[in-house]
Amino acid sequence: MSRISVRGFAVASATAVTTVGAVVGVASGDPQSSGDNLEAAASDATLLADIPLGQMAQVQSLSLAEQAGAQAAAAESTAQKSAEEAARIQAAKTAGEKKAAAEAKAKKEREAKAAKERASRASGGGRDASSFPAKGSYTIAEVKSMARQMIPADQFQCFSNIVERESGWRYTAQNPSSGAYGLVQALPGSKMSSAGADWRTNPATQIKWGLKYMNSRYDSPCGAWSFWQANRWY
Repeated sequence: MSRISVRGFAVASATAVTTVGAVVGVASGDPQSSGDNLEAAASDATLLADIPLGQMAQVQSLSLAEQAGAQAAAAESTAQKSAEEAARIQAAKTAGEKKAAAEAKAKKEREAKAAKERASRASGGGRDASSFPAKGSYTIAEVKSMARQMIPADQFQCFSNIVERESGWRYTAQNPSSGAYGLVQALPGSKMSSAGADWRTNPATQIKWGLKYMNSRYDSPCGAWSFWQANRWY
């Protein structure tokens, strides 16, 4: 009974091959080969005969079971790898979707902010130059007050930085070399007539023209200030 094993089944199978080989040896006329093969075949045939047919079937069943188990293990491994790959792809897809959503949200916020700034610049600070009563002269404090009321709050400091360096907030300032005139040193000063005929004497008219110039050329007073810092002119 101890001989019954997978190895025993293999030996039994080999015995049949050996027996066939012995017969072939005899047919070829090789006495030595024929004798050896016949002797081996006889020995193996005896071993094969020792294994009952029922136990032989059991050996075959065990071998098939082992093969089935190996195949099942391989299939399970393949399925696990497929599941892991699918999970990785899904995670990457989810991360990509989240990133795209975040970028879309940020873009929308930037566009809304830009639209708000454009609207603010288009309407100025809320007060038009013509709404200020005309006077014979204006103090620096009065001119600054006008500017605060005409220029958007988030752009006033940039506007002020430029005016401070160009004219010191003096609306009658004139450059003796170039002829540039007024708060924003328009060159020539007559350009400001597009904002009002009183451009020489009315700081509100000069502020109106200066704001429009900065918006059209640099998108905003802060854009003009950035350029001024880099070039010392605008």
